[in-house]
Amino acid sequence: MTTERTDPAIDTVDLNDLRFWARPPHERAAAFAALRARPGPVRFPDPPIPFTRRGNGYWALVRHADVVEASRNPQIFSSEPNATSIIDSPSWLNRYVDSMINMDDPRHAKIRRIVSRAFTPRTLAKTEDDVRRRAARIVDDLIASGPGDFVAKVAVRLPVEVICDMLGIPDRYQPRVVRLTNIVLGNTDPEYTGITPDLGRVRTGLGLAKVAWAARALHRLAAALGRERVAEPTGDLTSALVTADIDGEKLSAREFGTFFLLLVVAGNETTRNAIAHGLKLLTDHPDQRELLLDDFDGRIAGAVEEIVRYSTPVICFRRNLTRDYELNGRPLAKGDKVVLFYNSANRDEAVFTDPDRFDITRSPNPHVGFGGPGPHYCLGANLARREIAIMFRELFTRLPDIRADGDPDLLLSSFINGIKRLPCTFTAP
Repeated sequence: MTTERTDPAIDTVDLNDLRFWARPPHERAAAFAALRARPGPVRFPDPPIPFTRRGNGYWALVRHADVVEASRNPQIFSSEPNATSIIDSPSWLNRYVDSMINMDDPRHAKIRRIVSRAFTPRTLAKTEDDVRRRAARIVDDLIASGPGDFVAKVAVRLPVEVICDMLGIPDRYQPRVVRLTNIVLGNTDPEYTGITPDLGRVRTGLGLAKVAWAARALHRLAAALGRERVAEPTGDLTSALVTADIDGEKLSAREFGTFFLLLVVAGNETTRNAIAHGLKLLTDHPDQRELLLDDFDGRIAGAVEEIVRYSTPVICFRRNLTRDYELNGRPLAKGDKVVLFYNSANRDEAVFTDPDRFDITRSPNPHVGFGGPGPHYCLGANLARREIAIMFRELFTRLPDIRADGDPDLLLSSFINGIKRLPCTFTAP
């Protein structure tokens, strides 16, 4: 099967090369626009990763319609054996990271059925008061300490405190959780791996080893908490998970460990980066900031959706063809891999008017920032929305002039659109 990458502009785009992901965001957006202009999905070779077997490459799904179609048809576009890595993870890493994201029904449905009770509207309503108290305390500390790194002082704190509290993780472990999740998701960034890479080909073998070490440490924390809650349940999410029994279904120790890791990673990183990107976007677009502050209650919901669309904290996921299928005029074969680029789908000109414009009044806004429709839509999307809205309400109520004070220090990653640091400034009340 040919790749049909004949456009010179396309030939300069290598989605496997970290030098591409180190380029300025507007340059990457232009490259994806060029990919969307192609008549169908474009095929890329598999990245060269040590300890893994290279396959026949993958199709880049960059149009909104293609991402939605793949998401809605899990029987054809399978999450097994892997949805989070273009190359299948080695078995020694899979034992720690093979979570429900990498599963199809009925295994996926079983685990989601057990854990979804923690994310019902009724449960989240009970959590909301706690989120408000934590947001107020975070702003108290920000005012007391003064301007500085918005990520460390604000963005990282709220989601990690909330998810740790839900799981019953003691406060003393929170810095460790942040450090370990940074390694798990920042495995191509030298700051978190300790590896100085050649940007053209990262020394990913050592990066994978670092991920395995961090994931194993989180599994050990999960196992210790799980043993405590089996002996003495306390009503937290860990207690519910380790004691859950629905029609005879229980989580195995490994299932609990991988889902625990998924919760602390996804519950931390996605919301953290949305909050950080949100401050930067509202600083760079003062007209949108003014609109929001003029009617915060009426516009914050739309602002949250637009922040998630525009920034797309999770860049992509993978799916695997279970049978031959034609997508957008392109024949795909059983066994082919496709990668759903949410960042590109969220800028699709066929769906979003003036997609590169940040507009908090955008309506409708059918973004896929929490994943496409289907069984793998983000379980914690509503919690993330509430956290983002509550945090900005607290910030703009008490520090109405808070703004980003310089450019963000971006994570070097093709998976997470992360901000490691973002200077902020404000006038203390």
